[in-house]
Amino acid sequence: MDLDALRFANFKLLDDAVEDWTSMVKDLDDLKEAAGKGLKGAADKAEWAGYNATVSREFIGKTAGEFADAHTQATSIRNILRDVRDELKDYKKKLEDAIDRGLKKNLTVTTTGGGGFTVTMNIHPDRAAKGTTVPEHSESDVTALRDEIQKILNEATERDDSANKVLQALVDQSRLGFSDASYSDRDQAADALKAADDLAALAKKKPEDLTVEEFDKLNAGLKKYANDDLFAEEFATKLGAEGTLGFWAGINQPGAAWELTQKRGDHFDDLQKNLSLTLATASQSDSADMSQWKYKMIEMVDQPINRNSPVLGAQVMTNLMRWGDYDDRFLTGYGDKLIETEKKATSNGRHGAWQYIPSDPMLNRTGTDSGWDPMTGYLRALSNSPDAATEFFNDSFLTKDEDHDFTEKNKDGKEVKRSLSNFEYLFEERDWPVDQDDKGEDSIAGRNNLAMALEAATTGHPAGELPTADTRAHNEGQTKLFESIVASVSDNNERLTDHSYMSDSMGQIASEYLPDINRAMTDDSDNDTDRLFPIAGSEAELNHRDVTRFLFTIAQNPEGYAATEVGQKAYMGNLMEYHLNPDLPKDQRYSEDPQFAVEQIAKGSGEVSGTLAQGRAEDVAHKAEERDKEYEHSVAQWKNVISGTTGAITGVGTSLIVSPVGGVVAGGVADTATSVILEQIFKDAEGKAKGEAGPVMGEHWESGLDSNSKYTETAAEAAAKNHHRDDLPDVGEWARDGAQRGFNQSGNSVSGMAADLKTDI
Repeated sequence: MDLDALRFANFKLLDDAVEDWTSMVKDLDDLKEAAGKGLKGAADKAEWAGYNATVSREFIGKTAGEFADAHTQATSIRNILRDVRDELKDYKKKLEDAIDRGLKKNLTVTTTGGGGFTVTMNIHPDRAAKGTTVPEHSESDVTALRDEIQKILNEATERDDSANKVLQALVDQSRLGFSDASYSDRDQAADALKAADDLAALAKKKPEDLTVEEFDKLNAGLKKYANDDLFAEEFATKLGAEGTLGFWAGINQPGAAWELTQKRGDHFDDLQKNLSLTLATASQSDSADMSQWKYKMIEMVDQPINRNSPVLGAQVMTNLMRWGDYDDRFLTGYGDKLIETEKKATSNGRHGAWQYIPSDPMLNRTGTDSGWDPMTGYLRALSNSPDAATEFFNDSFLTKDEDHDFTEKNKDGKEVKRSLSNFEYLFEERDWPVDQDDKGEDSIAGRNNLAMALEAATTGHPAGELPTADTRAHNEGQTKLFESIVASVSDNNERLTDHSYMSDSMGQIASEYLPDINRAMTDDSDNDTDRLFPIAGSEAELNHRDVTRFLFTIAQNPEGYAATEVGQKAYMGNLMEYHLNPDLPKDQRYSEDPQFAVEQIAKGSGEVSGTLAQGRAEDVAHKAEERDKEYEHSVAQWKNVISGTTGAITGVGTSLIVSPVGGVVAGGVADTATSVILEQIFKDAEGKAKGEAGPVMGEHWESGLDSNSKYTETAAEAAAKNHHRDDLPDVGEWARDGAQRGFNQSGNSVSGMAADLKTDI
């Protein structure tokens, strides 16, 4: 910025811009309010079904989110413009004051062209008017004024350039739509960019040259700014795709960073997490530089990170994907290239690959595994990105026309090549490499991350979280994948029982497909029971046999059992509230006879709970009786998980029940049928978990039957009471009778459909 530009600056246009953006912020605030509370609020309460439950509801949610992002971005732009305007006005005032002080010492400041200026004597004493006293000044006064003005111009230029860079970076964040990056002023955004440049410079250093102090600065900076959009994009692009891979591989190369390993080795896991979160944030940017970064990173999936290393890009990068929400498009492209690489490394699945040996770099520092298998970290990334996960698992791994050894029998009994999806390959066929954790035990990270990724892919929300009012109804891709899981476990339940730790995710999945599961167990050929178990969105097409075998299997793990059983009880209570509501529209009623509806709800719930009880007994029978307390403890733990939002554990009120009534239950309102029975379940489970001894094996069935009957009877009576159904004095008896019939029916179902899964004790 030259002297005259600041000295004679007219800030009217900038004032107008700030005023316009302020008006824009106010208008967008009103639109955001209307979209959030009005448009989206109405959508959340509406009764969605079919195509509208997935596409229309999602579109409205995204539209409301765009208004919120537009408001955020407009606010940031206004704040930065206002801040730099005020700063430039202040610098103009400082410049004018400095020039005025110079005049008092007979010094004047004039431009010299090309943006320069000079400080000269204003009036030479020899040319002063007669009687005029000319102020005296020294050479140091000239120098001081010159330096002061140059400093003002330098700082004003820096603020102006910085604001320009910040605004450009902010706008570049989102190619379509708006960015949710929020900044209160120019300094906040500029500081983030400067920190990114400084930390990227540290990460570019050779591992052996990086000091402990610099490591600490880098780790602390990434932790502080991991979720800052401008910082993350600037850091990633300054470091570059190759630099990112080189940095992480470099400091983990045995012997390369000896001092860091000795003094900060126990902090490498923190750095891995902070770097992963930063890169995940950066991946959401649509800037040209970030797009190039993502393209290059995918290109390097199957390439050595440098000429002197056998480590492939995928082996490094996937360990930096374990935390954060990566951009779906990036993950999808990365997954496609990773599958290509997997096929090459395994000869289309004929043998294993990625076997770690002690001389290899330890690329994962969390202690769960070595990080040598790139699929482990990538699956962990998918567990945080549901849409990308759904697409990945449904994609093809091998077609019938490719060169491979996977076969199946056709209808004539002849062995023919089969096609495999990514799900089928990873869940059923992959030769997983043997790895160890930091305790020297066999690592479970690979398959455990697979289960978590499947949880995200089938439910539509990140693994380990619970559905909320914003969770979309299941779409065709999600239900197709759930169908594949159920069929696969039914075909060979050892895919789960040999890896029981996967069943916690499978239990959560089952709990969010209870309407589909209950429908399948009715064996209803004309679909009348669809009204008994209403579904929003896509329905999973399942059969009674596969569902029974699936439930029996996941129940052989305490966490899997607890998630499904607690979910089923919550769902049953919600159904009682729904079907006993006298205001339920006629076309949504299952039956005009409330007794029949209650009995059928209770019967269906009873069969699910009975099947789970048999799976639990199968596991306990092979172990010490103390194992039974683990199941009770897992059930009791759900009290802490749901923390009052009783309906949310299975998405009740969002994707399971298409009714405002369901929404009330999902909100955790006290005294609903769901909240009443869950309170009983948790109280009983806590007592049994602390008891001296559980029931002996011969008493398990009777104990389960009695408990299920009690809970179902309580739910029906609570629902009737809430709807003032004084005309239904026997509703509890109807529910108890139906529950007993369903629970007993489960014995026949398991014996007839899953007898081969039971072992003789």
